[in-house]
Amino acid sequence: QVHLMESGGGSVQIGDNLKLSCVVSPNIYKNNCIGWFRQAPGKEREAVAGIYTGDGTTRYTDAVKGRFAVSQDNAKNTAYLQMNGLKPEDTAVYYCAADQPLGYSDCWGGLIDPLWAAQQALRSEYWGQGTQVTVSS
Repeated sequence: QVHLMESGGGSVQIGDNLKLSCVVSPNIYKNNCIGWFRQAPGKEREAVAGIYTGDGTTRYTDAVKGRFAVSQDNAKNTAYLQMNGLKPEDTAVYYCAADQPLGYSDCWGGLIDPLWAAQQALRSEYWGQGTQVTVSS
């Protein structure tokens, strides 16, 4: 059974924008953490952004702060990742994942440590299949 499904990836040029979508099963979406993670070839999976659907609290890693924005549409059980000003280093497979918060609205430690956050998230069984984002000059 597919619980999360990403879409919206593609090949773009430096400075372009993309918006990823993550449709989540209703029973998983409500009052949970929905996170965006990425993995580039030869690198560890890392956290990018997250949202707690209970109150819309968002968190970002330093690598994307100010360029990416995560949002939610409760009517569609969907989380979005708006990516602006894309750079070659943003090239990766992007995944969304869901899990219960560690504490109230605490999604993976606030993403302070992107690698730790991804390791914690990998404990969850709720992951999408990933969507490729390629940024070239």
